[in-house]
Amino acid sequence: MIMQTHVNTARTLGCAMAVVMVGGLVLLGGTPSARAATSDVEVSGWIPWWQDTMGLKSATKQIKKLDTVYPFSFEVTPDGKLVDKANMSEKQWRDFMKLADKHDVEVIPSVMWFDGEQIDNVLGNRKSRNAHIKAIVSMVEKGKYDGVNIDYEGKKTDTIDDFSKFLEELNKKLGRKLVTCAIEARTPPEDLFVTVPNPLKYANDYDEIARHCDRIELMTYDQQRADLTLNKKRQGVPYAPVADDEWVEKVVELALKDFDEKKVLLGIPTYGRAWDVTVAPDWYRDYTSVAALNHPRLLELAKEYDIEEGRTVGGEAVITYFPKGSPYELLRALPVPKGTPKGFESAAQALTYATMSGQEVSVRFASYSDATTAKRRIEMAEKYGLRGVAFFKIDGEEDQKIWSLFK
Repeated sequence: MIMQTHVNTARTLGCAMAVVMVGGLVLLGGTPSARAATSDVEVSGWIPWWQDTMGLKSATKQIKKLDTVYPFSFEVTPDGKLVDKANMSEKQWRDFMKLADKHDVEVIPSVMWFDGEQIDNVLGNRKSRNAHIKAIVSMVEKGKYDGVNIDYEGKKTDTIDDFSKFLEELNKKLGRKLVTCAIEARTPPEDLFVTVPNPLKYANDYDEIARHCDRIELMTYDQQRADLTLNKKRQGVPYAPVADDEWVEKVVELALKDFDEKKVLLGIPTYGRAWDVTVAPDWYRDYTSVAALNHPRLLELAKEYDIEEGRTVGGEAVITYFPKGSPYELLRALPVPKGTPKGFESAAQALTYATMSGQEVSVRFASYSDATTAKRRIEMAEKYGLRGVAFFKIDGEEDQKIWSLFK
């Protein structure tokens, strides 16, 4: 869940990875509150520290529709100490805590760590692991929070047992407080690899996570080009989704082999990603990440370039265009091939020119999650009997129509 204004780092084995793709290949390596209008699922979401003022305003406005808020707030130093990036002692957070308490909304801050080497060093040493656990317990108790959300990404496979031990010991130390775990989406191995490694090693032990985490937030986003099967199936248009419906469903079905569905919350993104696609004769060849973008900016781009957004087969909104200053802007004058899906017109023009001329060109492609996408995912959560959904992120720039999906 490393968002801010930059691109997510590559994830650990079995989840959405890669930022740059070449030739289509991934370069690697408890009772529901019944508040949802479309389903009986709990509603939660992360408020990011880098946009917490807007996020708090949005969460305050929608407080009656929320069950849990995760302040995306605490980062970890190399030696396991906590750094409060959101400044949770600020008045705006204190006021929100009072409001949340009044409406029986849980506040569970995230502790986030994205350096696999550091995680391995701290959790692999009993003394440093105990000190790290003590810091988390102290934070939860002093802040009077309902628990902690653990989001440790990019872990080494060698850390698997130490991470499990950490979760077990943390859960015991916190007592009645909740330990919730944000877990990277695990793409089924037959879809992730051309040849599945034997043995196949993971950084997360699902059995242990199921045992020691009171709730599990599946981070079903940042798929990008991780699913080789879907990359092939969706060829014909640019394809680097934040999260395709079919991919999300595969991830859920795989996870539910180990996790109790009543513990699981389905992650729903509220952002999109833009890519520069290198278009070669007859195919969309390479994808280079440009930026993570929020919904208002994506709507601005559609208006600026006079594009009518489309909808991908996988459920996301989509636009393609030639950025201003691009040497390929003139290609907009080309006819759009018959049968081109809405939103992919510029991509189709680029492909037509590349195929006819034998020259490579570039086109900008963006796909993103909006209220329509969210509705599909909420319905998926209901289909599988999941505990709820968790939005990443609530920052005031999520599609505001999302909230109309809930009572």
